[in-house]
Amino acid sequence: MLNKAPFTRASAALVTAGLGLSLLSAPVHAEKRTLVLSAYPISQPLFNKLVYAPFKEKCGCEIVVETGNNADRIAKLDARRNNPVVDLVLLSDFGMLEAARKGLVQPLDYSQLKNYSQIYPFARNPIGGNYAVGYTIYSVGLVYRSDKTAAPKSWKDLWNPELKGRIALPDVSTTQGPLALQMADLAWGGKGGDYAAGMQKILSIKNNVVTFTKNSAQLSSLFAQDEIWVAPVARFTWSQLMKTGMPLKWAIPAEGQAAGMNVMGIVAKSRNADLAYQLMDFWLSKDVQTALAMELVDSPVNTQVVLPKDKAEFNTYGGEHIASLKFVKPEDLLKHRSGWLEQWNKGISK
Repeated sequence: MLNKAPFTRASAALVTAGLGLSLLSAPVHAEKRTLVLSAYPISQPLFNKLVYAPFKEKCGCEIVVETGNNADRIAKLDARRNNPVVDLVLLSDFGMLEAARKGLVQPLDYSQLKNYSQIYPFARNPIGGNYAVGYTIYSVGLVYRSDKTAAPKSWKDLWNPELKGRIALPDVSTTQGPLALQMADLAWGGKGGDYAAGMQKILSIKNNVVTFTKNSAQLSSLFAQDEIWVAPVARFTWSQLMKTGMPLKWAIPAEGQAAGMNVMGIVAKSRNADLAYQLMDFWLSKDVQTALAMELVDSPVNTQVVLPKDKAEFNTYGGEHIASLKFVKPEDLLKHRSGWLEQWNKGISK
């Protein structure tokens, strides 16, 4: 017969300690991490389908999206700079440069992006200082009515007397405004980043212009109602213009096409920088870039993307298109933007 050891206080302590250890070793379901993204409001349902949902499944995290324009979202970042809410921010290249100058985003470690080597050189470190990476581009070419006028061979053709009262140009206050201003300046021999020659030439034909447009919807109406025959058009609106049923064609003038770029950056003091890098790399991958291009959401910067002809037509894509791109320098835009607006308002009101 075995002797039972007496159950002392020391024994009780050991039992309690053992119970505590067993509880600690039990599986614990950690709360999901949340990545906050600041983005443009356009096409968010498609971004959710093609980017956010598959990434959430991959990372086991949640994604919250704040939307708005450049200015409003930069203002929010600034207001919360000491206790940031946003982790990853998507802006225009000049918007990101403004944010970087205000200390709102942190330098990037590009070695954490496996797909970095696959993107176009102009999308790598596009604003300097290692603050950003480009994720999409768009061209601004000349769209024309092929039944009314010959294909424009130069941006100077907008000054052709035969097109008086048949052209539209973007207002300089819009995103496309400075891009069209750049191409006018280039066509007419401008020498500096202030685009003085382009401004003078555009203002000189203000009475030839049906309207200075503020959005792409205006262009669709103007072409559909047979009011205009030629206009600078951003590539991401090309598919909408084709729905007008008018005989429209896209021209790449001799001077090339204006180009814009949207970029990604990680907010300074982000608590989820690791997740931000993962989403950034996922976004730049061949598969995601292809999916976005196929749905006509964003033109790709990943050089491995291959598109069928019917989708390529509506993207900024392909050797000829890419070789023609002329990007406005973000630093020039930030430096001269207020001056352009002042000159424009004075010139238009005369």
